[in-house]
Amino acid sequence: MDTGRSTRQQNITSTHRSGGFARAARVVVAAGLTALLLWQSDPKAVWQAARGTDWRFILLACALVAIDRVLMAYRWWTLLAPLDGSGRPPVATVMRIFFVSTFVGTFLPASVGGDAVRAYGLSKEGVGGVDAVASVLMDRLLGVVSILIVAIGGAMLARDLIDIRALFPALALLMVLCAVALTVVFSPRAAVAIAWLLALLPRGRETGGRLVTAIQRYATLHLPMANVLLCSIAVQVLRVLQTYCLGLGLGLAVPLGVYFALVPIVLLIVLMPITINGIGTTQAAFVWLFGRAGVSSAPAFTLSVLFLAIAVVGNLPGAVLYSKNLKTRI
Repeated sequence: MDTGRSTRQQNITSTHRSGGFARAARVVVAAGLTALLLWQSDPKAVWQAARGTDWRFILLACALVAIDRVLMAYRWWTLLAPLDGSGRPPVATVMRIFFVSTFVGTFLPASVGGDAVRAYGLSKEGVGGVDAVASVLMDRLLGVVSILIVAIGGAMLARDLIDIRALFPALALLMVLCAVALTVVFSPRAAVAIAWLLALLPRGRETGGRLVTAIQRYATLHLPMANVLLCSIAVQVLRVLQTYCLGLGLGLAVPLGVYFALVPIVLLIVLMPITINGIGTTQAAFVWLFGRAGVSSAPAFTLSVLFLAIAVVGNLPGAVLYSKNLKTRI
């Protein structure tokens, strides 16, 4: 017994160490990549681009951020449709959990951290843990599908404006991954296979089967699923318009179609858990992608900083709600 307990403690310690190392590595990559891109873009040129910003467009972008946050919270509440009337939290409660999770997720190493906070907050409201995780996974999946749809549509719009052939392999790979994920939702055979794989994990037999069952319930909810997908596409369109407003604020003469082609790709890169909250990778994506549209590195770098900044502004309501919860507990 003592040997087994010691082994478990060693495994836990090893896991904490590896997790700490991964977080430290992401911080280093974020700082190093940002510093490198800033140096290549010329700090003086970046400062000049920022000084000439028309803040009216920045405020408009912030207003659009507020709208997309509310829409994101609503689509998550819609995904709780499998729960009966008594088990489904009120929309105001779900929105509060969503806004708090976006704020807390700012300090976590990846977007997955915010998703975990969402699932935990929902479970505290009496929703089963498996149902909470299933709703978050479906929200994430449909969000990625919506980005893909907008990216393909934007690529068609911008095909005469920029050469985007280099983006096709990434879009094709994402299409395959989304198709596989959606197969798990709508195909009973695929669900059985995934449940079998999850059963191979420690304590995964019971939980994995219940999770797959919870996810497959969405296959019959055609209207809520369509509603969520439309809301997700609207969110991506709003994000493109936000970036377009930021570009107008910087005086960039870039057609709106180019934003529709490039911003969804930026969003996909931000989702990758390479750095902390997309810092560094966001700058790299903007400098490289908008460079293909003829934007020099300095304004592209400044655009990326503003893009991250308005996301932080969108998380401020969560900060207010979080502070109120702390005061209530005290």
